[in-house]
Amino acid sequence: MLSQFLNFFYPRSCISCGNVLKQHEQFLCLHCLHNLPETRYHEFVQSPISQLFLGRASVEHTGTFLFYKKGNQVQKILHHLKYKGVKEIGVFLGNMYGAQLIQHQKWKTVDVVIPIPLHKKKEKKRGYNQSEWIAKGLSAGMQIPYNTSLLMRSEFTETQTKKSRFHRWQNVKEVFQLTDLNALRNKHILICDDVLTTGATLEAAIQKLSVVSGIKISVITLAVAQ
Repeated sequence: MLSQFLNFFYPRSCISCGNVLKQHEQFLCLHCLHNLPETRYHEFVQSPISQLFLGRASVEHTGTFLFYKKGNQVQKILHHLKYKGVKEIGVFLGNMYGAQLIQHQKWKTVDVVIPIPLHKKKEKKRGYNQSEWIAKGLSAGMQIPYNTSLLMRSEFTETQTKKSRFHRWQNVKEVFQLTDLNALRNKHILICDDVLTTGATLEAAIQKLSVVSGIKISVITLAVAQ
């Protein structure tokens, strides 16, 4: 009753189209939810994302949930997730995608989800790490744990937004540190991030993790830039 009362005076709106949400809807109206531009890359034997890492980093499987391009609904969703404090949308969509992943045998061997970390200064300024909230959703959907303490960001870096592929790599190639190699040994790790552009940040994380004996690394992002 309290929820209905609050919704009457302060109606919740879809973060994609702005329409008022119905009582059973969360973050996105059913129309926007059903029209999300899904990639289905996780079903591919070799997804287009895998091509980004050829000769650069060794990965088992790759996937991304949604197509991102300027002006589309995914851009709006990511903007709310990253800059508007709507971190719960990361859990919501991560859970949806995790439930899809676990339907395929190759994703059932994943042991733990690890989000790409932010530097403590950047996380303090933003208030949260958006990739961690995606990891929480993937963890729930796949019914496996997630961990935010095994991979750390040791250096503060400038924003990657306007950098070229080479300069993105130069910006992040030595920023990650591992805290417990034994905890990762012989494990299948799923690294997750919000959006994939050049793959430089993910490549740097993969290369750092690859020093661990027996490790297998797969990659998931919430979206990929078109």
